[in-house]
Amino acid sequence: MSDFAPLAVPVVPDTPEACGLVPCEGGVCAAAGIRAAGVSAGFRRNPARLDLALVVADEPCVAAATFTTNRFCAAPVTVSRAHVADGRARAIVLNSGNANAATGEPGLACAERACAYVAGELACAPEDVLVASTGVIGVPLPFAPYEAGVPAAVASLASMPAAAHDAACAVMTTDTVSKEVSVAGELPQRAGAPRPFHVGGFVKGSGMIQPNMATMLAVLTTDAPLTAEAAREALLGAVRVSFNKVTVDSDTSTNDSAFLLATGGAGGEQIDCDHPAFAQVAAAVRVAAVDLARKIAADGEGASKLVTVYVTGAADDAEADVVARSIANSPLVKTAIFGHDANWGRVAAAAGKCGVPFDQERVDIDFMGVPVCRAGLTVPMDEDDMLRRFEAPEIDITIDLGMGEAATRVWTCDLTHDYVTINGDYRT
Repeated sequence: MSDFAPLAVPVVPDTPEACGLVPCEGGVCAAAGIRAAGVSAGFRRNPARLDLALVVADEPCVAAATFTTNRFCAAPVTVSRAHVADGRARAIVLNSGNANAATGEPGLACAERACAYVAGELACAPEDVLVASTGVIGVPLPFAPYEAGVPAAVASLASMPAAAHDAACAVMTTDTVSKEVSVAGELPQRAGAPRPFHVGGFVKGSGMIQPNMATMLAVLTTDAPLTAEAAREALLGAVRVSFNKVTVDSDTSTNDSAFLLATGGAGGEQIDCDHPAFAQVAAAVRVAAVDLARKIAADGEGASKLVTVYVTGAADDAEADVVARSIANSPLVKTAIFGHDANWGRVAAAAGKCGVPFDQERVDIDFMGVPVCRAGLTVPMDEDDMLRRFEAPEIDITIDLGMGEAATRVWTCDLTHDYVTINGDYRT
């Protein structure tokens, strides 16, 4: 055993218990006033695969969204960014199998037409419909699957957990499992008793993951009566510490989109950013987003391990983030984890190459709470013990730069043979 104490890691209140919340059933339909459906529309060749999801509020409601910063953004991103600008929406239609990216004016026309088609089925304005796509880039998106799938999805809309699950499955691409979450809590009121509320949602994402203000595709819902500004602040605050802290392969998708619908179905006082209930709603959205972000990393293409990289002792938040991403994206670090190799030199090298200034003589590194480097030098470790620790499904790496008080964490996964197989065969 080492004579050194393990490094302290940042403690972030993002579990349900820490935020006074409880897990509940319902997924994206946990929020009152939300229905969902997932159907096979024909976007995919396999008729057994669900490929069109629809999430609908009973009435137009408050909406917020955040999108990819990739300059090669997809047509649905452009259309949804314009539609959500007024902070309102009624529905979100999502498809898998085709990204409708790099498709020019026909792609934009198809995305707009999809919104109008859904609006016709729901008797709402086309601008109240948001659209998202995921799949292969550069292939024209046919409209016929919308004509087949949207009426079927509208007819199947339900608020049951099974409907939420179908919607979550319909957006999967290389994901191996659906990714859903739902939590419940209470909203304090300025006058009167607290009111129960819910946050639910789903996400898809497994590869082409290093988001910037979004993730692959995420839909979050709440029945808290948020103002448009409060919804946006809650979503952005959650995204910064969740989806923006995930990397599978350092690639940012053309289609990244994260949506939040707030129906107000919980009733009670309207919640702006100054209301005493805002902190609780924001915490619930954050808890849901963190849960989904971790599931993305754990289901990274070909992954066998969920990896959390903690950086402490950085001079500022930006430098902490740069170091964390350099480690999390390093193929040498990721393959070492796959090989159960506690090779801290790869972590040190990844930190040292990224341009952030620090003194190597101040650097400490732990693997899963076991000191392996102190003051830039090796700490003897029990190799057999480390091999056993690497059998765990979750691996933690902590590095203290010794330069300040800033800290962060990033989630990633190991790099396996299957990642190459999946991506080598993606279009074929």
